[in-house]
Amino acid sequence: MHAALPNLCALCGNLSHKTLCAGCDEAYWNERQLRCTACAVPLPATRWAAHARYRCADCVAQAPPFDATFALADYRAPLDTLAVGLKFRARLMLAQEFAQRLARLAQDAWQDESERPDVIAPVPLAGQRLTERGYNQAWQIARPLARTLDVRSDATLLHRVIHTAPQSRLDLDARRLNVGRAFQVARTVRGLHVGVVDDVMTTGATLEALARTLKAAGARRVTNFVALRTPKN
Repeated sequence: MHAALPNLCALCGNLSHKTLCAGCDEAYWNERQLRCTACAVPLPATRWAAHARYRCADCVAQAPPFDATFALADYRAPLDTLAVGLKFRARLMLAQEFAQRLARLAQDAWQDESERPDVIAPVPLAGQRLTERGYNQAWQIARPLARTLDVRSDATLLHRVIHTAPQSRLDLDARRLNVGRAFQVARTVRGLHVGVVDDVMTTGATLEALARTLKAAGARRVTNFVALRTPKN
């Protein structure tokens, strides 16, 4: 039996038998960051003592349309290079890495099987953007995530019907307006718990719009799975 050949760590470039070497894994992924269970923004450690099912002040004041969000880490250097590599440089092996870590995170958090989604779908790209890029990075994460969780995946459950401007150029209010009516549900989701997957969650405007669309179509629950989460200012 031949030993697996080493590749290069996606962060530091050193030889590694895994996508990330042990040093980078320990330095950047194994953080005990407390997060809002609804929107996944980082919270002060003092909030942990109050209750395991905690929410940030914004989500307490006004609950978002989605019910929960899982995020692996903050969108920050050097982890942001992983998202950029997947999204713009076709480093598709990073999607598998994100998927496996998200699966472990969710399984550790779920109290019972009732919290497992019925179906997992990616945030859809507009047709023009999909053609230009050649793949949807969210689907590259969603497919192995669903397989690991033993959940059905559906690449075309959600459709983007309006080609919106890139969200990175807009503030929060403009982002919400930009994507407010951009999506449609292709098949029935009535009574279902839908998992929605994206690579990066910034303001949450896109995921809010998708959750509203899904809830309007009868979805019982919406849970987001995102690799990286941008902290609020």
